[in-house]
Amino acid sequence: MDLQATLPVNKSTVAGSIPAAVTGADIIFTCLGDDAAMMETVDTICKSGTSIANKLFVDCSTVHSDTTDQLAAMLSSHGAEFVGCPVFGAPAMADAGQLVCVLVGARPSVKKVLPFCKGVMGRANIDYSDQPCGRATLLKVIGNSFILNMVETLSEGHTIAEKSGLGNDNLHQVIEAMFLGPPTAYSGRMIGGDYYRRAEPLFGS
Repeated sequence: MDLQATLPVNKSTVAGSIPAAVTGADIIFTCLGDDAAMMETVDTICKSGTSIANKLFVDCSTVHSDTTDQLAAMLSSHGAEFVGCPVFGAPAMADAGQLVCVLVGARPSVKKVLPFCKGVMGRANIDYSDQPCGRATLLKVIGNSFILNMVETLSEGHTIAEKSGLGNDNLHQVIEAMFLGPPTAYSGRMIGGDYYRRAEPLFGS
């Protein structure tokens, strides 16, 4: 799909390379699938010969905390600023501007990023200004473990409900009444067949 075609006219520019995209920007947001992709991307930028002095890089990827610290060090060594900004929320929440943004980095740099977070791509900010950069992604990994444990518990509950004769709809009613938000949403996806009907995982798009 041509992403640019879905955006307002004259609100986006397609770059032919990563360095070309960086050259024309003051603030660069990244959100890639894994540590290797982020390291390779930043390495490409740093070795391209493109000046990144005083540019601000904001990484929203879910990566290891050590990787975040390495990215910050690499970019800082070339005169750039860095803010870690991992986010909590599924793609639908991102589309609706309902993510939870975790920001870390030098306070002046974080302040430059805040206008793009709550009220734009997020509903709330968690501010770790002036703390080690890796703490934001460490929080994200710990938070993801909460979500994984919740999904596992919901899955087991629905399996028991189905096998025991209680029924998935009956269990879902209790979840909906007692646990608002993510538990209800995940339960709804499970009994609605969202996962097995989906051609790609949510992050795959």
